[in-house]
Amino acid sequence: TGVHPNTAFGLAFAHEYAVVVGDTKLRDLVVERAKFYFLKDTDAPAKWEPSGADFFSPALMEADLMRRVLPPEEFRTWLPKFLPNPPKSLLEPAIVSDRTALQIVHLDGLNLSRAWCMNGIAKSLVVNDPLRARLAASAKVHADSALTHVASGDYAGEHWLASFAVYLLTE
Repeated sequence: TGVHPNTAFGLAFAHEYAVVVGDTKLRDLVVERAKFYFLKDTDAPAKWEPSGADFFSPALMEADLMRRVLPPEEFRTWLPKFLPNPPKSLLEPAIVSDRTALQIVHLDGLNLSRAWCMNGIAKSLVVNDPLRARLAASAKVHADSALTHVASGDYAGEHWLASFAVYLLTE
């Protein structure tokens, strides 16, 4: 899912918390659950993204979680099976047609969360991996398309987009 109940998002943040505070029991549980849920996934249906109200990319959020929990070599083997050919719709920012519409403005959040996922995934790939450059370039375009709208003047986005922007800029 590209909204609140995205399991990969919750696990990624729980993993990050566990690592920062040194909670090895929680970290190990998150790693175990992430592998159980996602390790066998292949050929993500990323061409279906986004829906009109997503603020997460299900495919990128899952890949971002797996780069956190898998050893680097294992992640670099898993990723091409999971996302063999990232579609154009995943690599180009979503267009927000109305920033005052509570659901449509989610797409600004989608662009921000895609950017942080792509940045993290790109950094985990070897320097000469062609996907690394594609993801890094796409992350910049996504970030540029959304950061200027974080303070749009309308409650629909302003009450939450800043938290996504802060996470992107501090990740």
